[in-house]
Parts: sequence; C-alpha cells; structure tokens
Amino acid sequence: MGVANVIESYSYEDYKQWKGDWELIEGMPIAMAPSPMRDHQSLSMAFSHALFDEISECEDCEVVYELDYIVDSENVLRPDIALICGEESDYIRKAPKIIIEIVSDATAKRDEKVKFEIYEREKVLYYILVYPKTLFAKIYKIENNIYQKQGDFTKEKYHFDDLECGVELDFEKIFKRFKKEHSS
Repeated sequence: MGVANVIESYSYEDYKQWKGDWELIEGMPIAMAPSPMRDHQSLSMAFSHALFDEISECEDCEVVYELDYIVDSENVLRPDIALICGEESDYIRKAPKIIIEIVSDATAKRDEKVKFEIYEREKVLYYILVYPKTLFAKIYKIENNIYQKQGDFTKEKYHFDDLECGVELDFEKIFKRFKKEHSS
C-alpha cells in the first residue's frame, strides 16, 4: 500500500467544519496557531492602512485582512492582506489584485514556495513578501502567466500602474516606525 493511499485528503466542505484557524493546501490541513508575533501584526496593520488610504476613492476595491481565499475544493488560503476588486462573495473567490504575506521563520517555506506557486497559478496580479526581521519586501508581478520579480524594496516607492485604483506603496514610510524600533 503506497503512502498516497494512507494519507487523508480534505476538502473545503471538511474545512468549514473545523474550529480554530486553518489553511487547506492540496487537501492537507495546515494549523495557523499560535497567533502571529507583534511585529507581524503591526506590519500587517501598516500595510493594510497604506493600501486602504490608497484606495479610499475607489468604490470597486477593498482591502481585507486574513480573509479566506477559496481557490478550489482542496485549497483555502488565508493571506495576511489582500486587495480585492469586484468581489461578490463573503470570502475571496476571485484572484485578488494584490496579496501581501508577512514572512516568519515558521511560514517562510509555505509563503515563498507553496503559496507562491498557488498564487501564480491563480494569476494573482501582485504577490508581495514582507520580511519583518530585515524590513524589506519583494514584489512579484504576473507577466506571461509567471511571476517576474519587480525588485526588493526598503526605501523605495512602487506604483501599481495597471490597477484600476492607481495604488502606490511607499516602503520607506511603512517601514520607518519599525526601523526605529529595530535600532533601539
């Protein structure tokens, strides 16, 4: 009997019954406990506020925080932050325009490889990985169906010129407070 025959696979229907915080990746449950560290939470809030301010005049888009992205029956992800446009559901069902993941030691492999591949496959337009310990971000953009790295950002601004809301993120401004905390 092969390993594939003894490993249980779960679906979104199973996922809906679970208590606590989970993700479902290729039918495998991934526990999301304990809660993220303070730096993670603070950076998430800083990026959420920056995006929210950028889309304040855009009626079709919104910024959501840790909302389930139901990719398909075997994949339910919970991005730290997502910019969604034209979403009709209570959950994310269409590929977001931007997903931001705050990377920790515990989530690095999942964020940099597993989620990267799923978001790329689903054609999430921009995927941003934020590193709290070193205060920098990597931006990837879908071009010809694959992610192309747009660069590493610490003090720069990045304008998402192909979004209907005309979003720009100022990484120096977002990271400024955290740099003070790291230097003390």
